[in-house]
Amino acid sequence: MKKLIKKLKIKTQLNVITGLHIGDSKDNVEIGGIDNPIVRRTIDNVPYIPGSSLKGKIRSLLEQIAGSAEVGGNAKVNELFGFAKNDKPSKIIFRDAYMDTNSVQLLEESDYTDMPYAEVKFENVIDRVKGTAEHPRQMERIPAGVSFDVEIIINVWSDDNEDELIELLDKGIKALENDYLGGSGSRGYGQVKFGELKKEVVSFDNYFVD
Repeated sequence: MKKLIKKLKIKTQLNVITGLHIGDSKDNVEIGGIDNPIVRRTIDNVPYIPGSSLKGKIRSLLEQIAGSAEVGGNAKVNELFGFAKNDKPSKIIFRDAYMDTNSVQLLEESDYTDMPYAEVKFENVIDRVKGTAEHPRQMERIPAGVSFDVEIIINVWSDDNEDELIELLDKGIKALENDYLGGSGSRGYGQVKFGELKKEVVSFDNYFVD
């Protein structure tokens, strides 16, 4: 019977190269408020990156590269990310990524943010016949130049090829660096760059040894 032998705790930095928009619900937008707000922590209003956004984007890119026609169409991706329809649990955990202390302080002291910890970008729809701008909207973004602390966990089982799991994650991260995170990527948003991946092993070898 296979068993869980270790967890790989991977820590890194995600650096925002161009304004990042990961949207929140518009249900509670007040009159005069931002049309497209970003997701923030309730406790202190600081923006964060949901783990689901990172995991979903990296998985999607890997499946596109593998030529999968639909989610769950590639066995190697399923081995790491799981696939509910086949009762295959995920071996990878993406924690919510929080803005690092230096970035929080930088934005708190900045004279150039339009909203707490964020900037506002105005966009328009261009009438191609008249050449005029219509339907202006406000997009809230995390400014370029800030960083987030990222933590990823990989569960390694006794029948796993650990190197293959890490290699697939590394390929997914590189693919994301050459794509975009969040919304409006084709208009320049969401370019990110990861720092060095620092790995820590959490072993279970002696858990049941008296």
